[in-house]
Amino acid sequence: MREIAFIKQNKEKWLEFEQAIFGKAKKNPDEMASLYIHLVNDLSYAQTYYPKSKTVVYLNYLASQIYQKIYKTKRTERNRIVYFFAEEVPLLVYEYRRYVTYAFVLFFILTGIGALSAHYDLNFVRLIMGDAYVNMTLENISKQDPVAVYKSGSNWGGFIAITMNNLYVGAQCFIWGLFLGIGTFYIFLRNCIMLGSFQYFFYQQGVFWESVQGIWIHGSMEIFAIVIETAAGFILGASILFPKTYSRFNSFKIGFKTGLKIFLSTIPFTIAAGFLEGFVTRYSKEMPNWLNVTIILGTLSCIAFYYLIYPRFINSKLSSSLKTT
Repeated sequence: MREIAFIKQNKEKWLEFEQAIFGKAKKNPDEMASLYIHLVNDLSYAQTYYPKSKTVVYLNYLASQIYQKIYKTKRTERNRIVYFFAEEVPLLVYEYRRYVTYAFVLFFILTGIGALSAHYDLNFVRLIMGDAYVNMTLENISKQDPVAVYKSGSNWGGFIAITMNNLYVGAQCFIWGLFLGIGTFYIFLRNCIMLGSFQYFFYQQGVFWESVQGIWIHGSMEIFAIVIETAAGFILGASILFPKTYSRFNSFKIGFKTGLKIFLSTIPFTIAAGFLEGFVTRYSKEMPNWLNVTIILGTLSCIAFYYLIYPRFINSKLSSSLKTT
């Protein structure tokens, strides 16, 4: 059967499925299970005869949504949280993985632009960071402690203030997606340019490694989280710009819920980054190099695994479950 005929033949059934998934049509468990069986059969057929088609992507999405709706039983609050982080968010990240890719590509491009700008314009860092901050950093460098700024204030005070600021930046990255993603891009642009130019400034001063030891102990998770939060903002913006088969309002609701869940998943990492900045980064100069590197690679590996590797594992597990159901 040609794909267009396959779609035409099953279109009404799939639309009925959408109505059931998103709550517009009330279905009892037996009806939902029946629809689910039909959908899995359609998915298997499409995977066999149209493996590279968007129809497979669409049906796989519907199948994953109904799978969660049918098999998600009542949980205690603790178990609901475990489910959220262990399955729900990874599946969403995998489904919207192209937006994560866009965010990372932009991160490297914009950070590189910040570094190049600092290379060709000696006053660029002062324009971005301000004279007072740059002068303070130069003074710290002269004292052979380039990242002494992280030693200011108390441990708890620094942890709380830094965490609140980082949560605010992350929330901006997501919420400003309401402006068709342009607001998210603007916030992300500012942060990437700042990072690239300031990191290159340390390179110009001959203290690049010392700055890496200080900044990236907490920065690995902090910056990575901002990239993911930016992807959440892009998802929100795209839901308004590209509603696909949904009404624009329904598309917005799906995009907002999805982006919000992904943003919320970054909060533990943001808090952990704030803790490291408040309690560990201040001792980076005194700690041995191997310990600094271990912390940096450990935190980077942790968050990278959760958002880049684990979602593929969970999706494969779900796909296998769908085939054997």
